[in-house]
Amino acid sequence: MLLPQRPTSAKNAEGDPYLVGLEPEDNPQNMPLFRRWLAVLIISSASLCVTCASSIAAFTEQGAAQTFHVPHEVTILGISMFVTGLGTGPLLVGPLSEVYGRNAVYEISYALFFIFTFPVVFAPNITVFLVFRFITGFCGSAFLSVAGGSVSDMFPNSSIANPMAVYTISPFIGPVAGPLIAGFINQHLYWEWTYRVQLCWIFVELLMLVLFVPETYVPVILKKKARRLRKSTGDPKFYAPLDRREGTLASAILLSCCKPFQLLLFDRMTLLLDSRNALILGILYLAFQAFPIIFEDVHGFNMQMTGLTFIGIGLGMVSAISTQPFWNRLFAREAAKYNGDPPPETRLIMGQVGGILVPVGLFCLAFTTYPQVHWIAPIIVSVLFGSGIYFVFTSTFTYLVTAYRPIAASAMASNSALRLAFAAAFPLFAGAMYNRLGTVGATALLAGLATIMAPLPFVLHRIGARLRKKSPFAAY
Repeated sequence: MLLPQRPTSAKNAEGDPYLVGLEPEDNPQNMPLFRRWLAVLIISSASLCVTCASSIAAFTEQGAAQTFHVPHEVTILGISMFVTGLGTGPLLVGPLSEVYGRNAVYEISYALFFIFTFPVVFAPNITVFLVFRFITGFCGSAFLSVAGGSVSDMFPNSSIANPMAVYTISPFIGPVAGPLIAGFINQHLYWEWTYRVQLCWIFVELLMLVLFVPETYVPVILKKKARRLRKSTGDPKFYAPLDRREGTLASAILLSCCKPFQLLLFDRMTLLLDSRNALILGILYLAFQAFPIIFEDVHGFNMQMTGLTFIGIGLGMVSAISTQPFWNRLFAREAAKYNGDPPPETRLIMGQVGGILVPVGLFCLAFTTYPQVHWIAPIIVSVLFGSGIYFVFTSTFTYLVTAYRPIAASAMASNSALRLAFAAAFPLFAGAMYNRLGTVGATALLAGLATIMAPLPFVLHRIGARLRKKSPFAAY
């Protein structure tokens, strides 16, 4: 069972002097701003590293197929297995973070991510390679669910937009950075060097997590405080709310596995927003198979040049995050209308812009893939797609952690599970779809699906408050 985000000492006033309450010096939101931002940047870079590992496999597929003597279609599973691990991992690490804290989950999961990458590098056969791709994805998954909770731990609703924007963009810059890195490495070195380089990156991230990221989960902070009081006073009666947690860890894990699916089944807002995110992430991961078809087969690019074609999507994301000051002013005006406590639906305004940019970018991409069109054209229009991705996901993530704050980890886990299921499946049929429909028809089909989802943030912005009142999971 998830505990409230910010326990107080209210029960002490009712006659329980042994219940440990949250004092200002204990509150992670009162840490120095520099320390909070440093933690956000390290967590975000660790998330970027994990998601980069997912797409980096796209440019090792030909080398792995030759080494393991298997068809290219089998090595595509390198992406799908990793992403499947990313999708299932939050169901376990979510409850663990609510018992042992964010830091324990970060450090242990990243250490395992580092250790289990070695069998990927030195895999003797395709089975070992694919199994440990799944395991490494599972180990790195904490940074797609628990990390969002860390951001909400350290920043109140009034100032969460900027740090959430930085965190949100990191797992989407990662997949775009993967082809850039892997294309360069595989053009000049053996495919195994792709993972050797990433091993060094993972190790650096692990050191920074251990040295600079503090514990931010309030129930665990209070539990540690109660332990210190018992030790310093010699009185065993001091306790924190987490010490009286009902049920076992196994039951908490079972509940955590059920909670994200309960959200998807019984909360219409969550289902609709998560479905939209899932479609867009699936299209992004499909691009790792589609871009080589567009640029290598149509324009004759080599592997390194094809990797560079993802710069357009990355540039779109970076340009979108540069608009954050505008959104901050917009949200401040909205907050003023509601006496400083605007409804979560105000966060969907950003998603409305993204809902338009994604299909427009995809339609433009579709009709610039003709051989007679200069190769720079699809790269330029992919900037629109990248910007739309940022606006859609930042909007959804910020909405989930504000509207479902007491169960933010479960809300993010439901989002991760669904969107990563799509991300795992889409690359598997990309080749067949593009061979059957051609680059124009296949990309236009994806644009049409995105168009169907485009009205969603407009509709939910209008009726979301009514839907939330009927939800058994929303905070208010």
